[in-house]
Amino acid sequence: MAWSSHQFYFTDHITVPLHPGHRFPMEKYRLLHEAVLREGVIGEDQLRPAPLASVSDLLLAHDERYVQGLLTHSLTEKELRPIGLTWSSQLLERSLASTGGFVAAAQSALQTGFSGLLAGGTHHAHKDRGEGYCVFNDFAVAAMKLINEKQVSKILIIDLDVHQGNGNSSIMGMRDDIFIFSMHGEKNYPFRKIPSHLDIALSQGCDDETYLSTLKEALSKINFEYDVLFYQAGVDNLKEDTLGTFNLSLEGLIQRDTMIFEFARGKPIAVAIGGGYAKPIELTVQAHVNTFKVAKISR
Repeated sequence: MAWSSHQFYFTDHITVPLHPGHRFPMEKYRLLHEAVLREGVIGEDQLRPAPLASVSDLLLAHDERYVQGLLTHSLTEKELRPIGLTWSSQLLERSLASTGGFVAAAQSALQTGFSGLLAGGTHHAHKDRGEGYCVFNDFAVAAMKLINEKQVSKILIIDLDVHQGNGNSSIMGMRDDIFIFSMHGEKNYPFRKIPSHLDIALSQGCDDETYLSTLKEALSKINFEYDVLFYQAGVDNLKEDTLGTFNLSLEGLIQRDTMIFEFARGKPIAVAIGGGYAKPIELTVQAHVNTFKVAKISR
């Protein structure tokens, strides 16, 4: 199907106030949106504001007490602290949009073969709590919705963020209709990993050659039959990333993304961009742009 038929979703129309010097680079979402348009990777007519997730969809993956606590701002400071972001109405709206945006991307991918969210990959959110800059778990919500509504039977999740997707595993790790593959830093957040179906933990300082050879071998072992692939394409594997432990280059990440799209062999793919905290942030933005450039070539 022609690239122009693919739709993408964004959340940067919602401004979230963070205190000066906060480690979370909220501006990267706006910069990515601008960059894919400026570089002609995605056309303006392909981009949509992310729709807000419904409460009923959130409850497919999260406890009612947690969801209602966020909606009514009734969770305690102790309960909110692990998220690492101060509660505000804007943060709530953006979190709903990020989750709803990935649900929309997953459904769009089933129609056209590929879609993506210029945000998301919130894989640290658990059923009853958020953590690690993740409020709701977008992959879990989308997966539960597609399976419960019988839009698909089986989903493959490939999570290549440098941080293990402990929330994905805590919510979906025991299911036989969802297969989660995570390749991440051994000594990095979260420090208590929750087992996925296939986990590979790599040492600090991992370079392009080691990373790519390990990924190639891992992909060769995945024999799971699936209807759609959810790809968490975090770029905090970059050498310059302030929260990562690897030494990957921009070219290494391009090769990584190429391997994933070749592995999919035409199956539908929905992408969320995951983490990226490089200094300067423009390196992170370029790495995210490159993911969509690779997709454009392969799709």
